[in-house]
Amino acid sequence: MIVLASQSASRRALLAAAQVPFEAMSPGVDEEAAKEALRADGLDARALADALAELKALRISRRLPGALVLGCDQTLSLDDGTMIDKAVDRDDAGRILRLLSKRVHHLHSAAVVALNGEAIWRHVERVRMTVRRLSDDFIDSYLDSDWDACRWCVGCYRIEGPGAQLFSRVEGSQFAIQGLPLLPLLDFLRARGVLAA
Repeated sequence: MIVLASQSASRRALLAAAQVPFEAMSPGVDEEAAKEALRADGLDARALADALAELKALRISRRLPGALVLGCDQTLSLDDGTMIDKAVDRDDAGRILRLLSKRVHHLHSAAVVALNGEAIWRHVERVRMTVRRLSDDFIDSYLDSDWDACRWCVGCYRIEGPGAQLFSRVEGSQFAIQGLPLLPLLDFLRARGVLAA
């Protein structure tokens, strides 16, 4: 059994589908404040995802001695290194999608496992994603259909839903896009005896 330091429906679904025994708990982290402080330290998108995942894992791990706690986070950076955050509202989502249109971006998916208040395993996967040309009409209809779900996602898309239509090319793991570098995590859990080898 592991503790998932997240209420993400996508991460819960990935673990459940892979038959990983887990319990989900909210880490109670002010992500925006933490992100701002870490960015002020000069962290790039990859390091930021890793640091936020560790923060979440440690927050719960300190309260649950003996439990393996999994923290996760994702960041998105454009081909020029500019980081993109979650949309603040629907208008901002439209702006983000127009910015991603006809461009390559990188999605960094980080996972950190903590035990007794210490990080004992970590992995960050990078996925290279090419967004096709998006018309304003497409963006409007896409947000009409999926806004309630994609509003919580960095980049304003769920690859497992209508967000798949945004892309002309994806290079990397579908699991990582959905929020979790699952295959490396499964290897770690087998090594720890949480899952049968």
